[in-house]
Amino acid sequence: MSLLPLTPDDVLATTRAVRRRLDFDRPVERALIEECLSLAQQAPRASNVERRAFVVVTDAEKRGALAEIWRRGMERYLGHVAAGVSLEGEPRTSQERIFSGVRYLGEHLQEVPVHVIPCVRGRLDGRTTLAQSGLWGSIGPATWSFMLAARARGLGTCWTTFHLIHEEEAAEILEIPYHEVSQIALIPVAYTRGTEFRPAPREPLETVVHWDGW
Repeated sequence: MSLLPLTPDDVLATTRAVRRRLDFDRPVERALIEECLSLAQQAPRASNVERRAFVVVTDAEKRGALAEIWRRGMERYLGHVAAGVSLEGEPRTSQERIFSGVRYLGEHLQEVPVHVIPCVRGRLDGRTTLAQSGLWGSIGPATWSFMLAARARGLGTCWTTFHLIHEEEAAEILEIPYHEVSQIALIPVAYTRGTEFRPAPREPLETVVHWDGW
């Protein structure tokens, strides 16, 4: 698969959370997913121990079951937002735009040709901050590397977590040993309709960077 004509900086600046522009009708080749995952394996890992794993879901029935769980989690979350619990720091207009895209994805998640479930061996529940940091530090960078590699190859992705409200149900569907392995996300993967994406608006750098102390 040829790469898009993007520089490394382009890939870093334009790997967006893609919801509305996923192409549900175009199959994604297994070899392409494996190529992206091979690159993801090069990400750093805590203590140089391989605790991460990826469950790639292409079976239509399983995607449908995961989508149903994801929608239940979405409705629960959005219900909290409607009750006054908002995304901290997000302007209301931005929230409304995001929630519209989230609902669109929820309506079509079962149609997305590939669901990738990043996992880490071990449960995060009740662990110290130090222990959690090591586990997140192993799977988080690898998952982002996968998403960057996908972007460079014309694929769209989105980090989603609503299914984790019902993680044990998802584990049963995918035969993941729930008490031994933690799921951290559900990444929908599909070709994008069009390949042009712009950098997102962000806060001024000086509002998020602190030199030599907070």
